[in-house]
Amino acid sequence: MVAPRPRLPLCLALGWLVLLAGCATPGGDANPQIPATVFSAQLRPGDSLTVTLQGVPDPSVNAVQVDDRGTITLPYLGVVTTTGTTPGDLAQRIREAYVAKKIYRTVDVSVSVTERYIYVGGEVAHPGRVMWTPDLTVSKAVQSAGGFTLYAKETQVNLTRAQQAYDVNLVLARKNPAQDIPLLPGDSVQVPRSRF
Repeated sequence: MVAPRPRLPLCLALGWLVLLAGCATPGGDANPQIPATVFSAQLRPGDSLTVTLQGVPDPSVNAVQVDDRGTITLPYLGVVTTTGTTPGDLAQRIREAYVAKKIYRTVDVSVSVTERYIYVGGEVAHPGRVMWTPDLTVSKAVQSAGGFTLYAKETQVNLTRAQQAYDVNLVLARKNPAQDIPLLPGDSVQVPRSRF
């Protein structure tokens, strides 16, 4: 005859289940899910563009930057609004403006974005613009800005995207790179000062 196994008291067994369930839940161990659908090819202030005019007596390549009002300035044409346009839309708008003003009868226009930026401020060594690349994340942006200062609050870095603010824990992102949030052009990263 086999001796019966000792059984755990019910309250102890339930206690273990609660403890294990508590360990399995993320409860604050994950950075927020931030919508990336805001990113589009639409031009925005700060974008650096190359506008090429061809098929005309005086072809040119113009390096311009979209200003705070969403405009650029081109030879013979003057101010052109970029608000709500993609590079392709802007090329068509420029082509139509040159023809409508009878500056050229026909013109081939191409527009390409050469540089886009995100902004890093607060408790970093070198606050300012950081050039955006497709692999740029919050922690890489902070590193590009010279890293944290001694007083930085690394667990509550503020990311602003499309007028929405999110708190990002970069200590967690260092432990788990999947928690390091990818950035989009125009994002702003603000590192707050710790109270200690």
